[in-house]
Amino acid sequence: MTRTLLTGNAAAAWGARLARAEYVPAFPITPQTEIIEKLGGWIDAGEMDGRMVTLESEHSMITAAGAAAAAGVRVFSATSSQGLLYGMEMIYTVAGWRAPFVLVNVSRGLATPLTLESDHNDVLAARDSGFLQIHCSTCQEVLDSVLIAYRLAEDARVRLPVIVNLDGFYLSFTREPVAIPDPETARRFLPPPDPERAHFRASRPISQAVAVLGGGPYSYFRYEIHRAAQNALSVYGEVADAFAAAFGRSHGLFESYRTDDAEIVFFMMGSFATKAKAAVDCLRADGWSAGLLRPRLLRPYPDAEIAAALAGTRGVAVVDQNLSIGKGGVLYTELASALAARRDASPVLVSFIGGLGGRDIGAEEFFEMAAVTRKAAQEGRAPEPRLLYTATELREMRKLQSIALRERHQIGEIPPARRASARPEREERP
Repeated sequence: MTRTLLTGNAAAAWGARLARAEYVPAFPITPQTEIIEKLGGWIDAGEMDGRMVTLESEHSMITAAGAAAAAGVRVFSATSSQGLLYGMEMIYTVAGWRAPFVLVNVSRGLATPLTLESDHNDVLAARDSGFLQIHCSTCQEVLDSVLIAYRLAEDARVRLPVIVNLDGFYLSFTREPVAIPDPETARRFLPPPDPERAHFRASRPISQAVAVLGGGPYSYFRYEIHRAAQNALSVYGEVADAFAAAFGRSHGLFESYRTDDAEIVFFMMGSFATKAKAAVDCLRADGWSAGLLRPRLLRPYPDAEIAAALAGTRGVAVVDQNLSIGKGGVLYTELASALAARRDASPVLVSFIGGLGGRDIGAEEFFEMAAVTRKAAQEGRAPEPRLLYTATELREMRKLQSIALRERHQIGEIPPARRASARPEREERP
């Protein structure tokens, strides 16, 4: 085992290298490109025995990945943001093929407006596709999760592709100490794919998943995908145990940090959860019973396990780095549904939207969320969901709006009769 500084992108590439990925269909997109550059360099130098093919789009890339995986090849690819959406048709299709491969997504906010920074709306757009999803908070976890994902995807009880997600810039270009496993240990943990399970062979031409089916057969096949995803819950536990035995690092369904006696718990995923851990330590030092629960496996969703982990908690601050337009935070609604079936008293859930487009979440905001959640728990009712946004940020946005309105006045875009009503009358703090 070698310990060195790696970016999240390099850690993802090392995961693919240690998994001995044989085929890498690729299309570059910021901030994912470094992954493809690393793998291409290793393959060209003869340090990695595989083939890389640069295709003309993410749609073609994911099609090629699914086709190769269905033929029994171990496939790796990576994308981000608009690229994931461009390939969304094939994201659903290859999951229906039951083609097991690993796709790393480097999360980046979606247009419009454009941003190069991270949030989770891109990867959450794929949550109903049939791809399993593993979410990482550190560079070490990225490398480890790629290895775990292959063993999970290729298990006969699952046979589904897996997305491993890391936050753009916050992880993709941040260097952290990472333990690179010994290749032989990685080989023992992840043996070669079983060629007997390949759907396609030159000597046996068949057609798979291209027939037009009526509602009855279609329902059966879609539900079989659902059942396979549910199987992944127990299979993941077995794989995580085997990984811990081989490498000494534990990656359960979720990370639970100082939750045993916690009355107030932060519930969030991704790299910002590391900031929440620091906030928990500060709150504990001030006498607060605080903790963090960070889901790693988002699909399938471990309802019962998460509900059990939150037993005895009085209030949960759910921090969503996403926004389902017209509804709210995705993690909030999924956690609420997981707790709905509990017979005992459930904690009060308080919804916060933060970190959109890479906006930072400061320490003082975690303290404020804890205070709001404790008050809600004491009163037994949750306040309205709120956007994490400061009065200073709002004033700056109002200034920008005023400048834009003045420019539009000058070029005559806004008729004179509408100019007075076009100006904001007052400021409101989100």
